[in-house]
Amino acid sequence: MDKRKSFVAIMLIGFGLLLFFGQGINFLTIAALLFLVYGVYKIRQGEEVKTGYILLAIGSGLILLEHLMLVVAVILISLGLFYAKVKKMLPRGDHIQKQNFIAGVHWDSDPWALRSISMWHVLGEHDIDLSLAIVEEPENIIMFQGVVGDIDLVISEDYGVEIEAFVMFGQIEFGPDKETGMVNRLYWRSPNYELREKKVKIMISYLVGDIDIRLS
Repeated sequence: MDKRKSFVAIMLIGFGLLLFFGQGINFLTIAALLFLVYGVYKIRQGEEVKTGYILLAIGSGLILLEHLMLVVAVILISLGLFYAKVKKMLPRGDHIQKQNFIAGVHWDSDPWALRSISMWHVLGEHDIDLSLAIVEEPENIIMFQGVVGDIDLVISEDYGVEIEAFVMFGQIEFGPDKETGMVNRLYWRSPNYELREKKVKIMISYLVGDIDIRLS
C-alpha cells in the first residue's frame, strides 16, 4: 500500500473513532486518538511495528480511562455478536476459536494450514495469502471480528471463495472498487463457486477497519 493510501486509511480510522467518542472530546481523548492513528501508521508502513502496537496500547488505555463504560459496552456487545455468529456459522466443535485483546496473523510468506477458524479481538492486523494455503478440509470458514481491524487478503483462483465483509467506519477495497466512510459492506462469490471441490467462506466484521482484498 502506498503512502497516500495509508494516510487515507489512517485518517478514516481516526475520523471514525472521533465520531464514535465525539460526545466527550477533551485533551485526553484527542491524545488517545493521536496515539491510535500514529500507531496504525507505523504498523501499516511496516516500520517499527512493535512501536506501533505500543502506541495502539497507549491510545487504547487512554480511551479506556476516559470512556471506560462505553468501551466496555462496545466490547461486550461485539463479543456477544461474535459468539452468536460462531454458534450459527460453526455449530460443530471441529474448528479453532480464539479471543485476544491484540491479534496479528501473518499468513502471507510461508505455507499455512487452511482450516475453519474464528477470531475475535479488540485490535487486529492480518495479512493472508490464500495461494499459500494447504487445505485440510473441502469446505472451511474463516471468521474475523472485533473492534478495530486491518486486513490484507489475497484470493487464490484455486478455491471457490465467498466473502462477506462489514466495516462501520473505514474502508473496504476489492480490486479496483473502494468504499469508504460509514457502514460499508461487501459480498462476493467467485465464479462457479458451487462446482469447486475446495471452498472457503471468509467473514469479516469490524467497528473500525481497513480491508484490502486482491485477486492473485
